[in-house]
Amino acid sequence: MMERDEVYLVDMWRILLREWRWWLTVLVLALALTFAFTHLAKRQWEATAWIQIGQVGAVPGGQDPKVEPLARVLERLQTAAFQNEVMQSLGFTPESRESHIYRKSLKLEPLPYAGPLVKLTVRGSSPPQARQFAEATVARLHAIHQGLEAKPLALAQARLNEVQSELSGAVTEREQWLQTAGRNDAASKAGQGMALTGVLAANMRSEIYGLTAARSDLSTRLSTTYTYETSLLWPVYVPEHQAFPNPVLCWGVGILGGLCLGVFAAMVRNAMRRRNSRK
Repeated sequence: MMERDEVYLVDMWRILLREWRWWLTVLVLALALTFAFTHLAKRQWEATAWIQIGQVGAVPGGQDPKVEPLARVLERLQTAAFQNEVMQSLGFTPESRESHIYRKSLKLEPLPYAGPLVKLTVRGSSPPQARQFAEATVARLHAIHQGLEAKPLALAQARLNEVQSELSGAVTEREQWLQTAGRNDAASKAGQGMALTGVLAANMRSEIYGLTAARSDLSTRLSTTYTYETSLLWPVYVPEHQAFPNPVLCWGVGILGGLCLGVFAAMVRNAMRRRNSRK
């Protein structure tokens, strides 16, 4: 079996030597096409953005604080209406070449365990344009989410103001009551009055403590740690080298394809030569 393989390889080598013009011509033609493609094809650069979905921390227990679920965000970004709005915000019509590149190259990768985040990649005819497409996408999503989170944020802020008002009223009432109770206790030295004063003071302290804790919890949930808008987590990244056409990949495919087609052309030519010689 080994000898047959060696003979086959030797025969193949002889065929290539005999038909060298054919496989060399095909290889040169493939390299010429590769050269033309890498120099004439419209160049594109790819921008990468990481989108952090906004949230309102002060929501009822058991509810998702995110402005919009991750799956719904992905569906929104893929709709034609959203993509057309992004392009129109940049001054491009849905039928323009830029819009076609944007829709065709837009790719999304959900990162549910990292925030969650959405990794977005999009291409443009230049590095600034690719960056512009990515930033416009995030800006449009931010505007939509800003409208969605306005009402929950307003309700949470109203609740915080209400708790603050109740706390201020309770503190003022307690101080006034203590002053009145102090004068009354000084006037009457009855033990029952002192006991009642202690009970009421303890109840008011408990109420003030609860309101203080509620205010602290709401303030923490409304801080930038737990409440924030949809935005870019990091700046948009655009590599210096173009994404399309990829010179290394194109030349690798061109050389490999040229060699394979050249060998095939040499084998076909050799078979035709042998058939003609038998006639």
